[in-house]
Amino acid sequence: MQIRLNPRSPLLQLLLTLEWILLGLVAITQILVTTKLNIPTDIVFNEIGLLIFAVLGIAFPIAPLHKLVYIIAEFALIFLLTIKGNISLFQLLFIVLVIRNCVMLEGRSRSLVTGIALFSVLVCVSERLRSQSLLVQVDPDRTLLYWVGFIVMLGLVILFLQLLVESALAERKSREELMVANNRLREYAIQVEELATVQERNRIAREIHDSLGHSLTGFNLHLEAALQLLQSEPDEAKQLLLEAKQLGSTALNDVRVSVRALRSEPLEGRSFKSAIQSLVEEFQRSTGIAAQTDIDNLTDSDRQISPQLKIIVYRIVQESLTNISKHSEASLVNISCQVRNQDLEIVIEDNGKGFDITQNVSGFGLQGMQERVMAVSGNLEVKTSQGNGCKIIARFRNIWQF
Repeated sequence: MQIRLNPRSPLLQLLLTLEWILLGLVAITQILVTTKLNIPTDIVFNEIGLLIFAVLGIAFPIAPLHKLVYIIAEFALIFLLTIKGNISLFQLLFIVLVIRNCVMLEGRSRSLVTGIALFSVLVCVSERLRSQSLLVQVDPDRTLLYWVGFIVMLGLVILFLQLLVESALAERKSREELMVANNRLREYAIQVEELATVQERNRIAREIHDSLGHSLTGFNLHLEAALQLLQSEPDEAKQLLLEAKQLGSTALNDVRVSVRALRSEPLEGRSFKSAIQSLVEEFQRSTGIAAQTDIDNLTDSDRQISPQLKIIVYRIVQESLTNISKHSEASLVNISCQVRNQDLEIVIEDNGKGFDITQNVSGFGLQGMQERVMAVSGNLEVKTSQGNGCKIIARFRNIWQF
């Protein structure tokens, strides 16, 4: 047996509350009819039968055969209370039955049980009319009018309840599917984040191995050679020490670059324009490469651009300048960030030696930039060739919606 569905939907919760209200109304009416109107009924039999009928609503079966037995038991119990127990307001019991079975069944089975319930009500009313045991006596001359009014009213009530239950169940199913989809998206996001973290760590590990490791190795070799020549060739030893000092400065700068790449908040509370300017100024100091910028209109757009997009743009500029300092042999860099309507375009161009875009460029960090741009549905374009420098263009559409 399956415990009753948790009514997270307010509409479904209302229907289940209505079921208990109707059962309580039938029980109270039965007591009042027996004590006040002196209508002959077996109150003990009826109250026990109502209790059993209420207990049936606590759990629903799963297997089709069990559902069939459950439905037959409901109908049999209502007929028993109506014919033998002469219970009042038996129509409400059929309404409760319709609510339950609309929740339990699906498709044609649901409509079939609803139709049988409506037919069963008419049978019970006919029997009560024949035995003159209805709670309200009907004038024989108005029997036809009573029948028409009763059928129309009861049919509309049952139809309304079925549509209401179907709507509640459809809404609940949509909520469950949405919850499953959200959980999957959350799992995918975690996986993507873990993958991005691993890729970023691998990239930084390659940078440390290629740049810092190379600088420290040269630094150590220069020191060893300087120690050996210190007595015999002091001028040569001094030159080696000066070169070692330069290698040490290069290694320190590489460490600073790697640390900046690890920061989760690279802007550090600064404005977008100020962060880009600081990045360019530090690039010029550490490399001696001239840089020209055109980023004036970022000041007016700073508040509209989301923090996520600002970090992405910052990282693209940072990665581009790092690649230029390591590989391009350039003497001039032009950086442009333009906001037009709801679009943002970043261009980083150098006059260096360029490279063959068809070759393996994983060491140039272009893959990382491409992944960052695609994460926000942007577009990255790289224009370069041997001896003609490199131009990187990143475009983002509808940036106010991020």
